Amino acid sequence: GALPLSVAVPMVMGANIGTTITNTIVSLGHVTRKSEFRMAFAGATVHDFFNLLTVLILFPVELATGVLERIAMWLSDMIPAGVGGSFNSPVKTAVKFLSHRIESGLEGLGLEGGWLALASLLLALVMIVFTLLWITKNMKQLMANRIEEWLNAVLDRSGLLGLVIGILITVSVQSSSITTSLLVPMFGAGLLRVEAGFPIMLGANIGTTVTALLAASVSGRAGMTIALVHLMFNLFGTLIFFPIKPMRKIPIALSYYLADLAVANRLWVAAYIGVMFVALPGLGVWLFRVIGQ
Repeated sequence: GALPLSVAVPMVMGANIGTTITNTIVSLGHVTRKSEFRMAFAGATVHDFFNLLTVLILFPVELATGVLERIAMWLSDMIPAGVGGSFNSPVKTAVKFLSHRIESGLEGLGLEGGWLALASLLLALVMIVFTLLWITKNMKQLMANRIEEWLNAVLDRSGLLGLVIGILITVSVQSSSITTSLLVPMFGAGLLRVEAGFPIMLGANIGTTVTALLAASVSGRAGMTIALVHLMFNLFGTLIFFPIKPMRKIPIALSYYLADLAVANRLWVAAYIGVMFVALPGLGVWLFRVIGQ
């Protein structure tokens, strides 16, 4: 209850866009190899474009009608308080354990404050690049051409299967970023086409709301309402861009176009990250303050 719903709903939409920066960072591990980078960057940014386009469509509708808030409040009234539970992701548990050990090791070297944060960031980037190179190399060796063709053919024929796969994986690991980031090396290695992987990303978007619903189910009506807004946002976005093929092609086409620009000139990557994840949020904060005054 610290935030009014009218403020929290746009924040949920913005968070959906902001979380996709993980994919973009992961795709940079392929930046030195043009063909890999084109596919990896396209696969990473298709998620961005889906979320951005969904916000461009639903945000004005929400401002005018409050439809997401109304539906979420209606649903939250139907769910008894305190009926939920929790699930600890084994992936998050393992990562947290390792990160604490690494942090302790860096502190043992005498690092603290800003220097500790900088060293942790640089080490994380090195680990990401190394992991991407390892995953890409081994995937190419393990996946024969026939398996690649079969995988893409199956997912192309049944986008619904990809949607379900994305939901199940994300529910199990409790993070859409893990699911979508694992797809990026597959795009880069040529094992998965963006068209075939896109439904998995949509499923990951829906699956990540399950964690929020579990937590909110024991935190009161306000928390449940926001969690349901998150779910409604992702469901409506999927209904807009998934069933109708011409609509599905829009974020995919935009991602390929941006990837072609990025391959031709790497400055487009910096410009994209700066505009998408720095300038636009900054403009939004400024407008919010101006309107509030």
